[in-house]
Amino acid sequence: MSIRLVITDAMWARIELLMPADPVRGRRWADHRRTLEAIAWKYRTCSPWRDLPDELGSFQTAHKRLIRWAVDGTWERIFTADLTTADAGDDIGWTVSVDSTVCRAHQHAAGARKRGRPGRWEPDHHALGRSRGGLSTKVHLASDSRARPRGFHVTAGQAGDAPAFEAIMARIQVPRSGIGRPRTRPVAVLADRAYSSRAIRGHLRRRGIKAVIPQSADQIGHRLKRGRAGGRPPGFDGETYKQRNAVELGINRLKQWRGLAMRTDKLAMAYQAALHLAAILIWVRR
Repeated sequence: MSIRLVITDAMWARIELLMPADPVRGRRWADHRRTLEAIAWKYRTCSPWRDLPDELGSFQTAHKRLIRWAVDGTWERIFTADLTTADAGDDIGWTVSVDSTVCRAHQHAAGARKRGRPGRWEPDHHALGRSRGGLSTKVHLASDSRARPRGFHVTAGQAGDAPAFEAIMARIQVPRSGIGRPRTRPVAVLADRAYSSRAIRGHLRRRGIKAVIPQSADQIGHRLKRGRAGGRPPGFDGETYKQRNAVELGINRLKQWRGLAMRTDKLAMAYQAALHLAAILIWVRR
């Protein structure tokens, strides 16, 4: 059976240095590169774990490694290190676009524990929600001007976009390669009308970030009805707003992995770990 691999030698040379070292005691880790290929194959094809080809090793090893590195923060650490390297090479855009996308949840994703105390790293609802379309998960994404992921936040599918804005902005942190605090403030944030609220505009104003967000029709109508008391309309840079399609392209890149376009994971942290792996491969491919 021929397996299409996605990690090239050049990509692996950049990832290998960031992988966890072998434990001091006990058995050595299985080959990290093959394990990453196994996890990527599962989410690219949206296949069950037990259908993992023999050439990619044991499915138990790949699944346990996915969860273990989600719990100890390995995936996020590698993703952040890639961003740091890109920022040091002036290869990262600080005009950030924000949007969300709904991903349908397979029936196998609905079996996570609902009662009792959730795990330390797991939300109460496991980022699953029910709407007219059935069970779903919403992925909130921030991307740079080249459609590369900058940060994720996973919520239930019926959750609104605006309430998750500050959470996704908190994910934008790029440590510096030298001395200094992590960079967390974009030059500008581009978002659609779903994010047009006083709270969001005030949040960006306090941080000195330019808001490029159009007003919704009802907000414009309410302001005009109040006359002078309605105040001036917020500033809007229509030319800069044309770059907002970068986040749409970023969402399309992620959803090329079928296991991300349709969630089959019971745990939100496993699904978010797969998002981080896809983002890592996007950044090291540049």
